[in-house]
Amino acid sequence: MHKSATLCLLLMTGGAAFAQGGDLDIAMLLPGRIDDNGFMEAGYNGLLRIQREFGAKISHVDGIKPERDLLAAALRELAERKPDMVIAHGGQNSEAAQIVAAEYSDIRFVVVQGHVTGPNLSSYEVLQEESAWLAGAAAGLLTETDVVGHISGIRVAPGLKGRGAFYHGLMHTNPEARFLTIFAGDQDDNALSQRVATAQIEEGADIIFTMLNAGRSGATEAMRGTKTRQIGNVIDWTAVEPGIFVASALADVGIPGVEAVRDLADGQWQAGTVKAIGLENPAAVSLALSPDVPADVRAEIDGLRDQIVADRITVATDYDGPELAP
Repeated sequence: MHKSATLCLLLMTGGAAFAQGGDLDIAMLLPGRIDDNGFMEAGYNGLLRIQREFGAKISHVDGIKPERDLLAAALRELAERKPDMVIAHGGQNSEAAQIVAAEYSDIRFVVVQGHVTGPNLSSYEVLQEESAWLAGAAAGLLTETDVVGHISGIRVAPGLKGRGAFYHGLMHTNPEARFLTIFAGDQDDNALSQRVATAQIEEGADIIFTMLNAGRSGATEAMRGTKTRQIGNVIDWTAVEPGIFVASALADVGIPGVEAVRDLADGQWQAGTVKAIGLENPAAVSLALSPDVPADVRAEIDGLRDQIVADRITVATDYDGPELAP
């Protein structure tokens, strides 16, 4: 709900009360391209939603390489503007956010898809590993070659958890499947992702789960003219190219930033906490399936989703198996 300029927000951060008047001022760091058709664009869309829903003044820095010192410098730049909250979009910001939050104790910091906390720092995350688990389960049911691939770029905690969850979902429905996985080193390099996808196709993969940003189109090009299908993530890629994408592990990573600001506006934001949003909120986390997925597979996936929500299936995120060389 929009808060008027006369509203005072009394917020407790690590035991210190902050009295705030006026419209909210929200800053966001996006360490990537805001037009990547993926994680960063979803975060930027969330920032625009914050502006619309809360009448907030917004600012952002984007295009920063995911290196700690560069991220920290960008966070300092945002903090110097004295906003009400700095949102660091992506788990790759976790270490930098801990460092900079300690330097600016009067400003609230949030890491999206992180798991770090502090006296003025919290994390908000959508449990994309839950939709990734369902994606793995669907891959296990749909593969005809019993070879399933996974491609990601950088080894950040959300990507590692998503890879592990996908693997465990695959093993749940098809324990005999062969799993090919790689963190190739870049989320946005299409030439790289095309080479990696081609290598996995040549190994027999007929379904490949891509956790990429702008680099997804390279993997897509590698699959054209083949029988290999792709599982996307973040947005519903089955609505974009249903002939290529057999499924998409939806996780609206724009929602955590919105929820952090909602809590701030309502006087409910708390430092030192991690707030998780999972399959119980289908607007945030779900699995989309292409129109040609058989009804029996859809029914089985629906049943598995219900079991996760009811805590009858635990979504494991560990993986210590073999990986392909970059």
